[in-house]
Formats: sequence, structure tokens, C-alpha cells
Amino acid sequence: QVQITESGGNLVQPGESLRLSCTISELTFDNYSLGWFRQAPGKEREGVSCISWSAGVTYYADSVQGRFTISQDSAKKMWYLQMNLLKSEDTAMYYCAARVGNCASAAASFPYWGQGTQVEVAV
Repeated sequence: QVQITESGGNLVQPGESLRLSCTISELTFDNYSLGWFRQAPGKEREGVSCISWSAGVTYYADSVQGRFTISQDSAKKMWYLQMNLLKSEDTAMYYCAARVGNCASAAASFPYWGQGTQVEVAV
């Protein structure tokens, strides 16, 4: 069974940086994509970024383009979300997710999820 674990969330000041990490175990398929999503209180879960594991193609939401960077460590089966110039509107629970095939924008397209890590940017 695929297991996903996120870490790295914290309380930071606006303008500061955080790096979220995600580990994945029991991943037996080769062609998959890994995504980061976030959900703020009272809002729907939204896609932040995605990377196609095999091709390394990356996608970003407009709201984080230029500030966030997704990356992967193939050997360790880990991927990361480097978040710079954080804003109060980035406050949310951040989730890792995985799916077979290319990246997708809809959360419903990802069958495998972690429990989330909380990111809070002070107002």
C-alpha cells in the first residue's frame, strides 16, 4: 500500500522561506506524477504544483509561480516544495499526492494522499 508522509510545515513571517518534504513508500508503478495541494480553512483544496516523475515536467499554480519550486530525489523517493517569499495567503494545510500518469490539476485525480503538514504565515 502506498504511503505518503509530509514534513516541514511551520509558522513563519511574511517573506520567509520553508521547504516541505515528502516521502513515498511502496510505490510499485513507474509512470507517476507527484503533486502538492493545499487547503485553507473554509476553502477548497487547490493544486499548488506537480511534477512528472519520469519526465521531470513541472507545473505551478499562478499564485505561486516564481516563488515555489518543486523538485525530486529519485534515489530517495522523496520530493520537495521550496517555498520562498511566503505570504499570509499561503497559510494552509499542505498535502502530497501521487497518481499514475501525467500531472493533473484536480485533487480528485490523485488516489494517494499524505496526512498533510501545516504552513502558517503570520499576518
